[in-house]
Amino acid sequence: MKALVYHGPKDVRVEQVPDPAIEAPTDVLVKVTTTSICGSDLHMYEGRTNIEPGLVLGHENLGEVIEVGAAVEHVRVGDQVCVPFNVSCGYCKNCERGLTAFCLTANPPYAGAAFGFAGMGPYDGGQAEYMRVPHGDFMCLRLPREGPGKETDYVMCADIFPTGYHATEIAGLRPGESVVIYGAGPVGLMAAYSAIIKGAGRVMVVDLHPDRLRLAEEIGAIPIDYSEASPVERVLDLTGGEGADRGCECVGFQAHDIACVERPNITLNNLVASVRPTGTIAVVGLFVRDDPHAANRLDQRGEIVFNFGEFWFKGQAMATGQCNVKAYNRHLRDLIADDKAEPSFVVSQELPLDDAPKGYQQFDVRKNGWTKVVLHP
Repeated sequence: MKALVYHGPKDVRVEQVPDPAIEAPTDVLVKVTTTSICGSDLHMYEGRTNIEPGLVLGHENLGEVIEVGAAVEHVRVGDQVCVPFNVSCGYCKNCERGLTAFCLTANPPYAGAAFGFAGMGPYDGGQAEYMRVPHGDFMCLRLPREGPGKETDYVMCADIFPTGYHATEIAGLRPGESVVIYGAGPVGLMAAYSAIIKGAGRVMVVDLHPDRLRLAEEIGAIPIDYSEASPVERVLDLTGGEGADRGCECVGFQAHDIACVERPNITLNNLVASVRPTGTIAVVGLFVRDDPHAANRLDQRGEIVFNFGEFWFKGQAMATGQCNVKAYNRHLRDLIADDKAEPSFVVSQELPLDDAPKGYQQFDVRKNGWTKVVLHP
């Protein structure tokens, strides 16, 4: 089959690889019809991780079931399914509690596994014609064949829609409250969209890129251009000097075009300053364990700069971690099926799999108008 294979920093190629096969009775094989490039894929693309050449990338996947293992009882051949980005068993202590991003059995000794991602298990991704899905009954989210939802809507349920929703959940956002979101990439836009769906009173989105800020404004958020003025001052102005009730960090420590390159954690510092005393901050931007470029993001003493003192004196709380996709994806699927959500508004390009290297290159340089790239094998 054809698949997108990692060969080295900024070197990904579409080439022939062996077809996946059923390896365990609980496996499901999926013919991938829609997949997409995630901002976190760029960390591997840019060489920020310990990824080994040969891995098939892609953790945002949707397709048709073509084969099931002998122990699969609920998923059927012919079902259209969306596959969560985290691989989870459904029966370990964490999975039973709904913490599927921290599955204890899928990638020991670490808690957590994912498709097509460095250090997160031996699971090839779905930027390919076919993929193997372990624990298929638990993992596969079956999709309706009819209704208003499109594949480009439902594929967002693999990662960015649940992750954006997760940001608002762990921030504790309640109807009527204000929230400031740093980062208007796909996850930040989904966080803003989720906040609006949940009835937030005021949603503010901070970024530098006009095309992304324009999308934020189109869904009803207040865009704040980092390059024009202090985002903290703007948030305080919009909230009567009090600060937002909640904050969401949707950039990630390793994002290469983070607005404030002088201090690595200034986005978090700005969030602390932007959020009111006793407010809550959610951090869902990706932080990898070891960043080979970390030396460029340290102060003169070799220490990461974070103003913990202000955070402590404001009595704020912070929640972090990957999204537990299974905790949200049924609900979000149903919002799409009931015509109450259309997350595909972030999709800017749809390309054939053969054009995936171009998609990575353009998305990586944040070319204007390249907000979210969807691939069709």
